[in-house]
Formats: sequence, C-alpha cells, structure tokens
Amino acid sequence: MNNKISKVFPDSIAEEMEIEVGDKLLSINSTEVKDIIDYKFLMAEEYVEIEIEKQDGEVWALEIEKDYDEDLGVEFENPVLDEAKSCCNKCVFCFIDQLPKGMRETLYFKDDDSRLSFLQGNFVTLTNMKDEDIDRIIRYRISPINVSVHTTNPELRVKMLNNRFAGNIYERLQKLAEASIELNCQIVLCQGLNDGGELIKTIEDLYKLYPSIQNVAVVPVGATQFRHGLYNITMFDKESSRRELNSVKALQERYINEIESPFVRLSDEFYVLAEMDVPSDDFYGDFEQLEDGIGMIRILRSTIDETLGNLNNNICGSFTIATGSSGYKELSKVAEKINNANSKIKVNVVKIINKFFGETITVAGLLTGKDIIEQLSKEQLGDYIIIPRNMLRSGEEIFLDDVLVTDLEKSLNRKVIICDYTGEDLVDLINEFGKEE
Repeated sequence: MNNKISKVFPDSIAEEMEIEVGDKLLSINSTEVKDIIDYKFLMAEEYVEIEIEKQDGEVWALEIEKDYDEDLGVEFENPVLDEAKSCCNKCVFCFIDQLPKGMRETLYFKDDDSRLSFLQGNFVTLTNMKDEDIDRIIRYRISPINVSVHTTNPELRVKMLNNRFAGNIYERLQKLAEASIELNCQIVLCQGLNDGGELIKTIEDLYKLYPSIQNVAVVPVGATQFRHGLYNITMFDKESSRRELNSVKALQERYINEIESPFVRLSDEFYVLAEMDVPSDDFYGDFEQLEDGIGMIRILRSTIDETLGNLNNNICGSFTIATGSSGYKELSKVAEKINNANSKIKVNVVKIINKFFGETITVAGLLTGKDIIEQLSKEQLGDYIIIPRNMLRSGEEIFLDDVLVTDLEKSLNRKVIICDYTGEDLVDLINEFGKEE
C-alpha cells in the first residue's frame, strides 16, 4: 500500500486542513484505505473522519464536513495506491510478448486491473479476479469497466488466453450486467480463431446484455517481427478484412433499427485494409471508441470540413506531417484541402514505415522516434513537423523507444508540433504557427 500524497490542490479541503505533500492517508471513517476505489467510495459522504500520518510520524485525526461529491483535493504517488494487478494470461495475440528486449521496463508490464479500467480506461480480462472482487465492483458501483472479451466461447477463450480460468467470462459479464454496471467490450480478432461465425456468436451473446454492455469494439490482431516461437498469427488483408466487415454488417443494421446504434464497430484499420470507405458520422455516435482506432478517419474528415473556413488566409508557412501507413492516404487528402484553401500554406505528409516492429504494424501509435528521425532526415521538411499525440506515452512527450520529442527536434532541427485527432486542432495549430504576411 502506498498512500503517500504527492500533490495538494490549491483551495482544497486538504490545503485548508494543512495536509501536505509527503503525508500519508491512513483511514477514512475508521476503514483502512487499501486502494483508490476504497478512497473514492469512502469519501462519498458529507461527513468523514480521516487519519493522516505526518512526515514526522505524528497521526492527525481530522473531522470534515463537505459536499457529498467533494474530494479532499489530493493526488497520490501511485494512482491505485497499491501495486497494480498484472495479467495472468498468456494470450496468443499478446503484443507485449512480441516486444524486443532492451525497451523501458514499464512497457513489459501487463496490467489487468479493474481499478485502472475505471480510472484510466484500460481493458481487463476479469480472469485474475475472485468472486469477491466482482462483488466489490458491484458494491462500490465501479463503472464503467472496459473488458477484453475476445470470445464468449468458453473453450476457445481458454485457448486464446492460455488460462484455464478464462472460460467463465459470460457468467461474470451477466452478473455485472444484472447489477447495472456499465461495460465496454473489446475483441481482438484473430483469423482462424475467433473470426467468422465465432465473431457473430460473440457479438450476439454480448448484445443480450445491452444496455449494460454499451458497445463492442473489434480490432485486428497485430504481429511484430519479434514473434519468434509464438502462436502462428495470420494478418488480415484486403479479402479477409472485407469478409469480416460484410459479415457483421447485417447485425449492425438490425441493431440500428432496434436501439439506434450499431452496437458493434470494427476499427478503421479494417476499412483501410479492405479499401472500403468508413461509415457516416451517425454510425459512430459520440465517437466514444476513438481509443480503439474506431471513427478516427470519420472525425478527421468531418472536423476538417467544418473548420477549414477558419484557416487564416493571411498566413504562410510549411508543415510536414509524419504518420503511419494506415493514415497516410487520409492525411494526404487533408493536406490537399488545406493547401487548396490557402496557397501560401504548404502541408506535406510523410509515410513512416515501421522498421522497428516490422512493416505489418501500420498504425501511427506504434511508431518509434528512431524510425521517424531516420526517415524524416531523408525528406525535404517544412518549417514545422506535426505528429499525432497518440504516438506518445500518455501525459508525456516520449516515444515507445524512449526517444523524446526534444530529441526529434534536435536531430531534425525543426520545431515539433503535437496534434490531437481532429481537423479542428490541425487548423488551429497551423493558424498559431503560420507567419502573418
């Protein structure tokens, strides 16, 4: 357990009570605080008694009256307070098992912790949870929970996760759904395992638990060049991607008629591989599955069309966008629209081939700083380099291979601009860094 306080927010209850960085939270209402879920649940009262251990070992007992949803106003050294639960599976498609040696240690940690699902949106398999852990989720109303399902076929799930305890997923989902816990589900699709008829059955099973299960995301398996000695994975291509998209289409149309939502969506990568156009805006709802690579193309198109009129016609400048193979064609179309809207702005897009993980990995989020530096150094660069935020570690300006954004800037002698998913952000950044004539 690590309840040490790392930050006290200004004008908070904690600041008023003279709680300081380095103090430890021991208990709330005489209950030991084991993790962040305890903390959130126990603090949801209008009157609380807390124990704080000061840095000199003195223990303070504090009585606090507050609003029901008011927090102490602190952050902890460890966001879950104790050690995160690691994954006990050995999935046949696990990306971490395909990493080469010598990368930063945190990349090799396989988290499978429902608390991180609640706090950070991580997906969990539920396989390392005891029945009392499921009961705790229900008692504390921990929601939403993001669950990696992959298949509802018990025998197949045991095989895919290489875990003899993995077969009871549907029973657990049913129990959570009956308690009205909100769930988002993910399926990593593997040819010859959970695709085709198995995928259809899994989707149909999950739909029975709607509306507790809000949506299902289907993403293609990724295989790096470091899969030595691992399960033989067949990558999706044009034909197989089209097959999966078409097989799910009838279900999506039925669900739209029944609940005004397709319920299940396949990632943009399937459409790119299949050389098929992505669906309309309405299909993606509120774009809540962007982190799974679902709807990124559509939201980029929509927002660039909506905000292109905001492009400043009195500025000039040149920009180089670095992206992966999957996003290259789409971003090239965006660059053309911007260039046509203001002829004094020059935007070019460079496709970065993933030499580090292998050319089968085509998404921008898995590109390394070294590959970007090496390949951009051979290009005629603009005044600025633009990269998508998903290339970087969350909350930090560092690539998967520990190359920093500042390293990129030094190596290429260019300012690097970090951009979000949308065309709106791209136009705003060009307006900000373009030069007034």
